[in-house]
Amino acid sequence: MGEIRPYSMLIDGEWAGASDGGMFDSVNPATGEVWCRVPEATAEDVDRAVRAADRSFMSGPWAGMVPSQRGKCLRRLGDLLADRSEALGRTESIDTGKMLKETRWQAKYIAEFFHFYAGCADKISGETLPIDKPDLFVFTRREPLGVVAAVVPWNSQLFLVAVKIGPALAAGNTVVIKASEHASAALLEFGELIEEAGFPPGVVNIVTGHGDPCGKALTSHPLVARISFTGGPRAARHVLYNSAENFAEVTLELGGKSPFIVFEDADIESAVNGAIAGIFGATGQSCVAGSRLYLHEDIASKFLSKMTERARDIRIGDPLAEETQMGPLCTTGQLESIEREVALAIGEGAKVLCGGKRPEGLSGTFYEPTILDCPRQDLRIVDTELFGPVLAVQRFRTEDEVVLLANDSRHGLAAGIFTRSGARQMRMSKAIRAGIVWINTYRAISPIAEFGGVKGSGYGRESGFQAMYDYTRPKTVWVNTSDEPMANPFVMR
Repeated sequence: MGEIRPYSMLIDGEWAGASDGGMFDSVNPATGEVWCRVPEATAEDVDRAVRAADRSFMSGPWAGMVPSQRGKCLRRLGDLLADRSEALGRTESIDTGKMLKETRWQAKYIAEFFHFYAGCADKISGETLPIDKPDLFVFTRREPLGVVAAVVPWNSQLFLVAVKIGPALAAGNTVVIKASEHASAALLEFGELIEEAGFPPGVVNIVTGHGDPCGKALTSHPLVARISFTGGPRAARHVLYNSAENFAEVTLELGGKSPFIVFEDADIESAVNGAIAGIFGATGQSCVAGSRLYLHEDIASKFLSKMTERARDIRIGDPLAEETQMGPLCTTGQLESIEREVALAIGEGAKVLCGGKRPEGLSGTFYEPTILDCPRQDLRIVDTELFGPVLAVQRFRTEDEVVLLANDSRHGLAAGIFTRSGARQMRMSKAIRAGIVWINTYRAISPIAEFGGVKGSGYGRESGFQAMYDYTRPKTVWVNTSDEPMANPFVMR
């Protein structure tokens, strides 16, 4: 085992440990070895970070910056992120088990999100109102909310930070980020770019720790005006409960169990590639993983033959190696949960077409690409988010039938539809209850496009231009343009 690296939190422009000296270990999932140590923030540490953000919002250089100046800071941050993408990607791969070729590409592309919001910073505007009263001029201005609590998971942390703090900072807010306790290192290294990009102390703060006390203290803090949370439904319920203490506005993105639907007229080669990317990309550790595959019965056999053959050939191994196609799961808890759920599904009648076990010869938290042929919709695995490389397959006969199956879920984040019929594409995109629908593609993202879920996948939207307005509130200003004094309020006319 190599040297264990210590990390510090970013609070008020300074690097600091926990006030009580608490630390916790982070494990490299590819090797099972501890590789770094991270501060375990106390409630006092969180309070210090929030108060620093509040001071920066209320006074100081950030409060006095015009929108174009904020935009320049965001643009420099994007440039720095692109320049450091290799190093940040490597840290993220070591800490999470995600493949280096994915993490470094993602870090570089995420720079575009900061560039996008840099250009949006001076585009926020109010409006004049055609009021129904004479001699009154009425207008609105959009003003930032204040301190934003951004709570991100480990699996796409740099991306999710970008879609949270990009619009928040462009609108003039300040931020306290809570990194995931499962993998905090990449975010802490990202924090090193904040000062270099020109953000004054306290504008962006990064704390690390577990849900209690760190997450609880942050989401219930009286100075927090908005909470943007990405994670699981159990933690989200605590966030909503905590927000009762400060009446903060809340956005929730809670993952999903996304249906991937392939019709009989689809391009099979393209659909197989899309399905593999949807469930085995990032080892299935994606909120939008296409983990429910619905195949038209006319093409099901041909499709599954191609897909299982390719799944068996996926190269599993060291996420830092260029030849690796799928890395480990991030945590032992995920691995054990998947093993339990797959065993239960087999007991309920599911048939393993490939995978279904840990690969031989690898010591980390690896699990084989797994495809399960499920005889019924009511198998628990069909609507349980596993956050791993496990695909539940069913067949359908008609469009109406597959719409019912796809919507028969407590989740509603994303969906994939493969068909050549333009009319069907439009019908299905309307009928499927999901916040994102990809047609003849999957997992495409852009800073221009909003995303978010419905039902148990949460509410609110991130990314896109409109997201900036979600980090502001309108103020209505009434101006009396008459030189005449106001009328006697006790004389009604």
